[in-house]
Amino acid sequence: MSNLALDAESTPSQYVAASLSVVVPLYNEEASVIPLIERTNEALSTYTDKWELVLVDDGSSDDTVKNVKRLLAKKGMAHIRILELQRNFGQTAAMQAGIDAARGEVIATMDGDLQNDPIDIPRMVSRLLIEDLDLLSGWRKNRQDKLLLRKIPSRIANRLIGDITGVQLHDYGCSLKVYRAAIIKSVRLYGEMHRFIPAWVASHTSPSRIKEEVVIHHARKFGESKYGISRAYRVLLDLLFVYFFMRFRTRPGHFFGRIGMVVGSFGGLILAYLVVLKIVFGENIGDRPMLLLGVLLIVVSMQFFTTGIMSEMMTRTYYESSDTKPYVLCIRAGETKTEIAWKETKAEG
Repeated sequence: MSNLALDAESTPSQYVAASLSVVVPLYNEEASVIPLIERTNEALSTYTDKWELVLVDDGSSDDTVKNVKRLLAKKGMAHIRILELQRNFGQTAAMQAGIDAARGEVIATMDGDLQNDPIDIPRMVSRLLIEDLDLLSGWRKNRQDKLLLRKIPSRIANRLIGDITGVQLHDYGCSLKVYRAAIIKSVRLYGEMHRFIPAWVASHTSPSRIKEEVVIHHARKFGESKYGISRAYRVLLDLLFVYFFMRFRTRPGHFFGRIGMVVGSFGGLILAYLVVLKIVFGENIGDRPMLLLGVLLIVVSMQFFTTGIMSEMMTRTYYESSDTKPYVLCIRAGETKTEIAWKETKAEG
């Protein structure tokens, strides 16, 4: 296998390419949006296939949109589109809107503050195609952020997310990622799930088709960070949600059933112990708190079991009433559909 995509000394003209959509969510980036467009045009000036830049304004309250429209009217860059969301829906929704609008075979995403460098995109696209990957995630190995407030919490979160989801990456938080469009378009992003995109992608493809690439990371020059240490609790809640959907999306009854079995087992042991005390030793158990606890645990376990049954029914209704399927077929780039023939056995005369 060629190592062109892995060779940092290779020139952009040597990279393997495919039609590319670069998606950039924007929120109050009036100072950085013009340098972003100029830097992206410069970085992709030698890209050997067609490409587009999809800017998604997430309800900015500054002049982000005006600055973009002014530049487009002046220079007529037809390969640049700007999508305006009605209000601020959040980075995940903005990213999903850009992915939905993207037309390329490959989709790249990055932040709009220019801490990510578009110069990395052609190399990442090349590696994605050469190694037949579905996702190549950026790794800010030399991250230019504060140690205490950004780096240390990020390292802890990356380790925790990797252990729970089974997708081991050094940098889940890097927005610079390159995807095979057929895969990322099959993933729907909600809430603040952009932090866990590799985990969601792993539910649609093999984790072995998800890799990471060291990328450039610049110190912040424009504006200020929209995030801080306060997002830690949200990451933990979202992680629990991701774990549930990765493991039990098509079999929620197993999730609730396991809890019900554990709780019911404790309740059964308590009641069995009390029965022994009553029958064998003749002790009075009517006024013991353990009796109430045992009965309560049995009732709670039954509630978990019934919740599991109802969730199984809802899951079956969801899949049967929509076009959503509990599997994803593997489709490689360049593959074409072939006519399927029947094997016929001729009847003997």
